[in-house]
Amino acid sequence: MSAKATQAEEKEFDLEEWLREGIRGLRSSLKCRPPALPEEFKMHTRAARKEMLLAVRSLLDSAIRELEETPEPAVKK
Repeated sequence: MSAKATQAEEKEFDLEEWLREGIRGLRSSLKCRPPALPEEFKMHTRAARKEMLLAVRSLLDSAIRELEETPEPAVKK
């Protein structure tokens, strides 16, 4: 048996390397032909993005209201 074959047999499965190889393959296939996204998909993703921004806005508004309603602590001199 050759040294290369022995090294290949001894090498354990590396999940991270396997995933890296898959991602590289996916990226190269996407560079060849960009996927055509349907207009309906674009419309839904835009609406979803807007909803996420509105959700964040509501969290910020709530935090601001809470801050405004909380009395300021007394300053020690």
